[in-house]
Amino acid sequence: MSNRLLAIILFVCLAFAAGASAQTVPADSSQTEESADTLASDPLQKGKTGIVAIDTLTVNEWDIPTKRNSLPLTMLFALFPGGGQYYTEHYVRGGFITGIELLLLYEVTANKSYQHKRVLEQAEPFKDSVAYYTEKMLHEKNRDSLAHFHSKRSEFIGRVHEKSDKKMEQEDLRKAETAWMYGLYLYSFFDAFGIWYNNNYRSVELRSMKTALLWSIIPGFGQMYNREFGKQGLLYMAFIGSATSIWTSQNMVEYYLDRKHVVELESTSSDEYERVCERVTYYRKNRNQYIWALALLYLYSMGDAAVDALLSDFDNPMHLAVLPRLEGGVQALMSFDF
Repeated sequence: MSNRLLAIILFVCLAFAAGASAQTVPADSSQTEESADTLASDPLQKGKTGIVAIDTLTVNEWDIPTKRNSLPLTMLFALFPGGGQYYTEHYVRGGFITGIELLLLYEVTANKSYQHKRVLEQAEPFKDSVAYYTEKMLHEKNRDSLAHFHSKRSEFIGRVHEKSDKKMEQEDLRKAETAWMYGLYLYSFFDAFGIWYNNNYRSVELRSMKTALLWSIIPGFGQMYNREFGKQGLLYMAFIGSATSIWTSQNMVEYYLDRKHVVELESTSSDEYERVCERVTYYRKNRNQYIWALALLYLYSMGDAAVDALLSDFDNPMHLAVLPRLEGGVQALMSFDF
């Protein structure tokens, strides 16, 4: 259940970064006023064609420009999860962030507290039964009855251990979900700043793929170089959540290994021993999955930085232009960008 919930959260946040519902933004009116003199000096100038029909084409962007350009207000509203997105008029993104954040907050506080209390209540009758049969064993002289009391006591001790294990697993899940909650909060900050930055300093200049790869050696810095601050926050959220899940899963592996060493002294063929071995295998597998996820995230961050740098001038209108230049003869210039 925990893996499914965390996978859903990561999938939704990835949908934010991918820009599933890109919007159309009119080109800046300054492009329509570009003079022919600038074009004559450099007919292949990036972002400038001198052809009104091309320079006024719309650009599809995820970070649509808005009239709210105050950085202090953007960051102030971002103190509330999704608030920075509301201020910059990105209501759908803000709504998703707020909704998921509130869901996680409810899960790690109210729901986990209820589950913890319920497990303790369920364990109380078994503890009472253990105390009852312990008392009976202390005063019983008949060997047959003593064996029966010992068997019943061991059975209820096993039930108490099951509830104790359940409580530990709930605590493990609570820590992991708390880390994802803080990671999402961090992402909302980065994303709000990214919206403000692109609203004021959007650029279609080509960036160096080599430089982006060098920066991406430090996780998230390649995205920062490409001015993709939302993606940077998303990566940090995933790194924090995955690293915490590795830590909590390893704690559970060590907890069950200690239990295994105790149980195997009594019997290696009991149901309790098999159950403990199964839990050790489960949490080892869970830990290893998050280790692989962390490694893949690192590789993804490098590949994403390189691709974003390579396509940084994708919206440049010059890609659509083939311009003639006549200077005492016939000369044609053409630009092909790959």
